[in-house]
Amino acid sequence: MPDLSGLVVLVTGASAGIGRHLAEGLAARGAAVAGLARGGERLRAAMDDVAAATGGRTLAVPADVTDAAAVDAAVARVTAELGPVGLLVNNAGAIDAAEVLLWEADPEQWWSVVESQVRGPFLLARAVLPGMLAAGGGRVVGLASGLGTRGDARYSAYSAGKSAQMRITEAIGLAGAGHGVRAFDVAPGVVDTAMTRAMPMHAGRTEWTRPADVVDLVVAIAAGELDAWSGRFLRAGADTLDALRATTPAGDARRLRLLPYGDADPLA
Repeated sequence: MPDLSGLVVLVTGASAGIGRHLAEGLAARGAAVAGLARGGERLRAAMDDVAAATGGRTLAVPADVTDAAAVDAAVARVTAELGPVGLLVNNAGAIDAAEVLLWEADPEQWWSVVESQVRGPFLLARAVLPGMLAAGGGRVVGLASGLGTRGDARYSAYSAGKSAQMRITEAIGLAGAGHGVRAFDVAPGVVDTAMTRAMPMHAGRTEWTRPADVVDLVVAIAAGELDAWSGRFLRAGADTLDALRATTPAGDARRLRLLPYGDADPLA
């Protein structure tokens, strides 16, 4: 079990679901964990529970990830009370309200999903990265999805947002490479949460990704064990830590790219 003592972590969407699991898993390994979410009361209760369960230091910072001023203030508070953020986990994000075709979607709700998946991670990274650069490095994890690697007829907003978030991860990885900053897309699989239970596509599902698999993957990233995978896509519950540690990906492996139609494709 890696010891993350001395590491300051900021997890968005930390009051429930995967974010809550990650907050507790990271705190249990010694990290000081700041949780960010819109609902202050539920967030504070969750962070208090994490502290009680782990003995770790936690901080609840209510904020809307799509509000630039609120994000800047939240990161400033975390830095003042816990120290510079060494690991940012962009977990918060909404999903399409209904499984409908794109032309049937409500424009405001559709765009709010994209904003949560793109504007949120951008604003958090923009606020956190200067501190990482000043400290000589850090790591950013974006909670990804298989729907970000392919289109989907009925989850067009979520798919578009997750694809864009992967481009943000790659941009951070490329720009930060010479400064000790690394970034990763971590797809959690299908974890049993209120959000996934509400999705008709998962109706009747009986097999779920274990939350522990997601936690273990992010902990390994936090400990610096998977730095060779910076800028690339990892999948909890499918990728094993032994295989990831033993593999150095090359070229465009696990990156979002166009596939050529054949050897004669001029874009190949």
